[in-house]
Amino acid sequence: MKKLCVCLTVLLLCAGATSAAAAEAQFDKKELLPAYRYTLKDSFEVKGRQGITVDDKYYYVSGSKSLYKYDKTGKLLLSEENPFEGYAVPANHIGDIDVFNGELFISAEWFEDGVGKDIQIAVHDAETLKFKRSFKFEPESGQEEVSGICVDRDKRTVWMSCWAVGKESGPLKAYSDRYLYEYSLDDGRFLRRLHLAPSPQWIQGVYYYKGALFVTADDGEADDDAPDHLYRVNVKNNVNYALVTVEKAFSEIKRQGEIEGLAFDEKAGELLVLFNRGARIILGMPKGFYPGYTKEISEVYRFKVKQAGKKAKEAKE
Repeated sequence: MKKLCVCLTVLLLCAGATSAAAAEAQFDKKELLPAYRYTLKDSFEVKGRQGITVDDKYYYVSGSKSLYKYDKTGKLLLSEENPFEGYAVPANHIGDIDVFNGELFISAEWFEDGVGKDIQIAVHDAETLKFKRSFKFEPESGQEEVSGICVDRDKRTVWMSCWAVGKESGPLKAYSDRYLYEYSLDDGRFLRRLHLAPSPQWIQGVYYYKGALFVTADDGEADDDAPDHLYRVNVKNNVNYALVTVEKAFSEIKRQGEIEGLAFDEKAGELLVLFNRGARIILGMPKGFYPGYTKEISEVYRFKVKQAGKKAKEAKE
């Protein structure tokens, strides 16, 4: 607990006194602590290295240039190796994904050596994995890259995350990776950008679960066996900033490498996180392998999710 408190204090200080203090004033103190406990259940290997999402029957996995559909035993059912067919704007990279009402929401762009452009919100059919339509991206948002996408099922909005190295860029002269970006699910309008206080480094995926947004961040160091993290974003409707809480450090995985997308399987009570191991990652792209590896291995880890404090409360009763 002492280590957690010290970590949270340092993170808040790093965010800047003004934004962090303003965000903290809007939130209950308990929101500084993790909301859930996560217990590793198992893992299974997949073909895609980018994103994971889930509905009542299936898992959906994205590769950089591919889409896959699995049953819940981890059996591959369907592959789409040419997902960009039909795109009006050329793309070569898919990030994290989500599924809602029989449709896959795809975070797509042209990505090379750590630089992204031509961001697209693409929608594919979840049954066939084929492209259906796309949302118009708003350049005035200031977003320079896209790493993940999710649907807020309660508000009917779409959120996008940014992985890019923090730099002052775009029409708003802002640091693109310090924000999440919200669009209307119904008409595609850009609604707002949400300032993260503090802002996690190297955000890889975003997911909406029970009133909060959760993001995965590739902020560990594989060479030092330092774990990546899960963060909770405490979103409020009336402000354009949000307090960010350290939710979990992923110390249980087989070898530290690169964290990617995430999803919550609410029916199963599980958190799903995609991890890659074996490849050296330079500017977001695999460049060679670590000793003992001749290929990169992508795996989905499943964690059982319980509300934080529930175990202690039940024991007391």
